[in-house]
Amino acid sequence: MASIGQGPRQTVPRTALEALASSVARNSDKTALVGSGVRMTFGELQRQSDNLASGLLAAGLHPGDTALFQMGTIPDTVVALFGCLKAGLIPVCTLPQHRGHEIRAISAITKPRLHIVQADYPSSFDLVQFAREMRDEITTLSHTMVVHGDAAEGELDFARLVETSRDPAIDAIRPGPDEVLMLQLSGGSTGLPKVIPRLHGEYMAYVASWEHLLGLGPDDVHLWSLPLIHNAAMIYHLFPAISGSRKLVLMQRFEAREFFTLIEEERVTYSGSIGPVASGILAYDRIADHDISSLRFLTTLSGADRIEAHVGVPVMNAYGITEGLLTCARPTASPHARHMTVGIPASPLDEIRLLDPSDNEVALGDIGELCFRGPSCFSAYKGDPAQTSGKFTSNGFFRTGDLMRAHLIDGERHYSFEGRLKDNIDRGGEKFGTEDIEVLINQHPAIADSKVVAMPDPQYGEKACAYLIAAPGAVLPGVKELGAFLGALGLANFKRPERIEAIDAFPTTRVGKLDRQALRDMIAAKLRAERG
Repeated sequence: MASIGQGPRQTVPRTALEALASSVARNSDKTALVGSGVRMTFGELQRQSDNLASGLLAAGLHPGDTALFQMGTIPDTVVALFGCLKAGLIPVCTLPQHRGHEIRAISAITKPRLHIVQADYPSSFDLVQFAREMRDEITTLSHTMVVHGDAAEGELDFARLVETSRDPAIDAIRPGPDEVLMLQLSGGSTGLPKVIPRLHGEYMAYVASWEHLLGLGPDDVHLWSLPLIHNAAMIYHLFPAISGSRKLVLMQRFEAREFFTLIEEERVTYSGSIGPVASGILAYDRIADHDISSLRFLTTLSGADRIEAHVGVPVMNAYGITEGLLTCARPTASPHARHMTVGIPASPLDEIRLLDPSDNEVALGDIGELCFRGPSCFSAYKGDPAQTSGKFTSNGFFRTGDLMRAHLIDGERHYSFEGRLKDNIDRGGEKFGTEDIEVLINQHPAIADSKVVAMPDPQYGEKACAYLIAAPGAVLPGVKELGAFLGALGLANFKRPERIEAIDAFPTTRVGKLDRQALRDMIAAKLRAERG
C-alpha cells in the first residue's frame, strides 16, 4: 500500500467482492463493523455473506435478479448487501423511508424479485407488512426476506440463511469491473427517484481516489450515522472501510451524546454528515466531556467553519451527486478552502466546466452551471430514455443543474456552491423534486393548484413549503391533514410539505412563466421576519 501523500494505492480492487476478499486475506480477525450491539470481523462478514448468498440461490433466486433494500444503518445491512453481490443479485438502493409511491415507480424500472426489510427498523411504520402488500401488488416480487423479525410461511428468514451451509457454487459467480454493482437512486425535478447503474470498477476506483484525497490510512476508523444504502455512505465510508481493512462504526439513528461517546470508545478518526447531523453536533454543548483526541476531521455539506470552531478539528464542506461526482477540500487545505468552498474533484480524472446558458464556459470567479465528465459519470438513467434527454452537452458533460463558482486557491481550482437551476429540494441530504408532489397535492378536493418549493431550515438545510390556491368555497388543509392525505397516496414522509402558505395567484416572470425563485424568496423572507 502506498503511504500517505504518495498517491492512491497501486493495486485497486476492481470489484467490491475483490475488496472484501483482499481485506479478509490480510485482516480476517480485525473488527470490520460495529453497531447495534454487534461487533463483526472481516472474517465473520465473509462467512455470513457467503452463507446468505448460498441460501438466496437455494431459495430460487438467480444471478441478475434485483433486490429492493429497506434496511437501516446496521452491520446486517452490510451482510445482506454482500450476500446479494455474492449471489449475483443487484441491490436496488431504496430507503426504509420510501413508501408505495416510490417503491411502485422504482419497481416498474428495476423489476425486483427480492424485497429485503428490517423488522425492527426504528419507525412506527411496519416495513414487513408493507413488503407483504408490495409483494401482492408488484408482479415481479417473488421473495421477501425479513431481517430481525419473524418471517411468515413462504418468506425468507435472514437469521436462518446466514447460518446456511456454504455452497461452493457461489465461487463461480464473479462479476467483472464493467458489470453493475448496484442501482443507486437520485432525486430529480420529477420528484420520483431516477435509477442510476453504478459499476464495480468505476465505484472502486472512485473509492481509491476518495481515500487518497483524505489521506486515509490503515489505522483510520470510520463513523456513519445516516442511511447506509445511500450513495454518500457507500463512497464516503462503507467501501473505503472494506477496501482499506478499516473499522466502520454504524449508528442507526443520530444522537449527539452517543455520537461523541462512540468517537471516544471506538477511537474514531473520520466522520461526517450529509444532513441533520451537522445541526445536532452544533447544538451539543458537552463535547468537553468526551475524549475525542482520535478524531482527525469531519466532512459536511455546509457550515464547516462553525462545526470546526465548535468541535476543534478540521472540517471540510463537500459536494456529491449520485450521477458520479464528489468534491471536497483536503483536510490539510487552508481554512478558506475548507470552509468557503466545496473543494476540488475527488478524482483527478474528473473534468469540470462551469457553463452559461449558451454552453460557453464562464470566466474564473463567475457563476455557471456545474457540468462534468469522467470515468465515474453515468451514461444514462435506467428504464426511461426521456429522463436522460438533454442532460448532456454535445461533448459529453453532464448538466447537474447546480450553480458553482470557481476559485483559484493554492494553485488549484476549488468550487463554491451558489444555488440551483432545478426545482429540487435537499432535505438533510435526501434530494427530491417537486413535480410529482404537486400532482398528488392537486388531487385534494380543497386545492385548486399548488407549487412546492424549498424553504431554508437550520437543521435540515431545506424543507418543502407548499403554496396552495384554494378551490372555490373550500378551506385549505393544514400541514398535518395534507401530510395524512399524501401519506395515504404513498408519498414518503420526508417529501411531504412541512409548511403551507395560502396564495391567490402564483408569481410569474416577465414572459409569463411561473417564477419559482420568487416563491422561494417569499418564504425565506417570511421565515427571517418570524425569527426577528
